[in-house]
Amino acid sequence: MKDLHLLSATEAVSKIKAKKISSRELVNDCFDQIRKMDPEIHAWVHLNKPHALNQAVAIDKKLSAGLSVGLLAGIPVGVKDIFNTIDFPTEMGSPIWKDFTPGNDARVVSYMRWEDAIIPGKTVTAEFAVHTPGPTHNPHRHGYMTGTSSSGSAAAVASYMVPLALGTQTAGSTIRPASYCGVYSMKPSFGLLPRTGMLKTTDSLDTIGLFSRSVEDLQLLLDVLRVKGQNFPYIHQAVDNRQAEIRNKRKWKIGIVASSLWVWDKAEDYARDALKRFASTLSRLKDVEIEEVQLPQEFNGAHQIHGTIYDKTLSYYFKDEFKKRTLVSPVMYEIIWRGQRIGLSEYQKALDQQNHLSKTFARLMDTYDILLTLSTGGEAFAGLDSVDRPDSCLIWTLCGAPVVNLPVFTGPIGLPFGAQAIGRRFDDYQVLQFVSFLVENGISPRSADYFLKK
Repeated sequence: MKDLHLLSATEAVSKIKAKKISSRELVNDCFDQIRKMDPEIHAWVHLNKPHALNQAVAIDKKLSAGLSVGLLAGIPVGVKDIFNTIDFPTEMGSPIWKDFTPGNDARVVSYMRWEDAIIPGKTVTAEFAVHTPGPTHNPHRHGYMTGTSSSGSAAAVASYMVPLALGTQTAGSTIRPASYCGVYSMKPSFGLLPRTGMLKTTDSLDTIGLFSRSVEDLQLLLDVLRVKGQNFPYIHQAVDNRQAEIRNKRKWKIGIVASSLWVWDKAEDYARDALKRFASTLSRLKDVEIEEVQLPQEFNGAHQIHGTIYDKTLSYYFKDEFKKRTLVSPVMYEIIWRGQRIGLSEYQKALDQQNHLSKTFARLMDTYDILLTLSTGGEAFAGLDSVDRPDSCLIWTLCGAPVVNLPVFTGPIGLPFGAQAIGRRFDDYQVLQFVSFLVENGISPRSADYFLKK
């Protein structure tokens, strides 16, 4: 079969298990796509084709022997270079850590290997997953930005080099690059995925993110990576038991978040119009009730709250690098300098405010199943070091909410941007169910295909 790299992970697993294709064939085809595309896009910082093929052959041998294989059998998954990997360096976008080998896998990487995933390499991240951009170009137009620190993972999936990839989000580093690259992504609920063995920057915010080209693949990867079972009693009660429930036939109650946020005025006119048209389209579906949400005023302070928490924790975790002047980017020095001037009482107050916002958000979600808003204020800017428009991504990160980027819009120069579907914390599967509902009704593409159309 040709063009195996175009398959979704769900499709590829089904064909591999049915022995219609081999994992080796899939990996070879993905590496062919990497060879064609990555010299221009620069999504990868480490790759090892022979190692990946050895992993694929091992999966094929298991199948030939009649042995069972895992949920990700033979699927290549890109891993952002802030996760420990036993067989690749983990450099975190910094020359300080060049060639560092941690000697173990991050917990989520182990979970993927247990389900027979293949790790072909590590994707580009910003320096320590903060703001300084890496060399990754937008797959749709060379020289245009890809968003923040999970840029390599988003670009690798968008350009069909791999069907799945891992990222992270502390503000908007999963949703934003997915918006600019035209793919699905998910920031799961805070605490649902284990963070052991990955770079730590901000304890109350860091969340693992997922990239794919279909909602089915998001759910597949979430099923593999999340904690589950009675050893995690709170998650077991909040997610496992609720996942087993069958949603009743009442209508979806959708809230549109727009004019009540100050960042709405920072979005481009065409982006605001796109969300309004999207809401109008949804309102015509018989199973949807939709209205605009007026968020409480305190949500307009979210960016200041986030900045206090972010700057203070970075100044703690990178104090030695700051003191020794071994950091590279001026941005990191500026953040740490600001953070060192934040007192503990101010930091604690910001944590209390984050907790208050989370509780306020939870009460709001007693009324709505899903909130919808823009993922970014428009399409990507020219220039890899361009500064993003302010957006609402960090608000939902502060609230620990599950969020999915929907690749539904195109800007005036033909680049994609997205909408966010936001749910109550630990209602991750309901958010995915809603996205599936949109796909079934032709509202959201089954697979982001901007790249193939260009």
